[in-house]
Amino acid sequence: MTFTWTAHRFAGGALALDVANSIVLRFDPERRIDRFADVAALDSFADAASRFGAENLRFGTLAPVAEENRGRLLLLREATDRHFRAEISDAGRPDLLADLLEAIAGVLRGPTNQGDRLSLDTATARSALTLAANPEPDRLKICPNCGWLFLDRSRNRSRTWCDMAVCGNRNKAKRHYHRNREEAAS
Repeated sequence: MTFTWTAHRFAGGALALDVANSIVLRFDPERRIDRFADVAALDSFADAASRFGAENLRFGTLAPVAEENRGRLLLLREATDRHFRAEISDAGRPDLLADLLEAIAGVLRGPTNQGDRLSLDTATARSALTLAANPEPDRLKICPNCGWLFLDRSRNRSRTWCDMAVCGNRNKAKRHYHRNREEAAS
């Protein structure tokens, strides 16, 4: 199955969150999809993040993760997800922060560039470190539709969905369907 990264896949607002969101339906074992399980999708993620990601100006054109560093990126992805989900639920734990910092350090101890480009794993580590060092708990949210992590950059911090065009519209369509069904039953 061919997969293409689209702008919707970069709705997290930070590279570290977009990497964490590379697992679709994370908490549904039957429908869970790890987009990075396909090496071609993982390799193409760097280019897509350079085009669609919110931090593309900060990091420039990213290089794919070197084969020997893929495991460290996956450890960072999982530590990022665990730590920030706990922070959102006000259950932040020092051990999850320590795990995140260790995963960041593991990436940053390796090679950081490929030629003149920053590697995806290094940029992700820097993004995660920025989020951890400058927490904005009222801006960090979980989409109630898909479960993705995202930063709410709206002025009044009222954004509900990771992407209004996808998750927001799905929810609106679902409410409309149920409302019409209830009215028809009355």
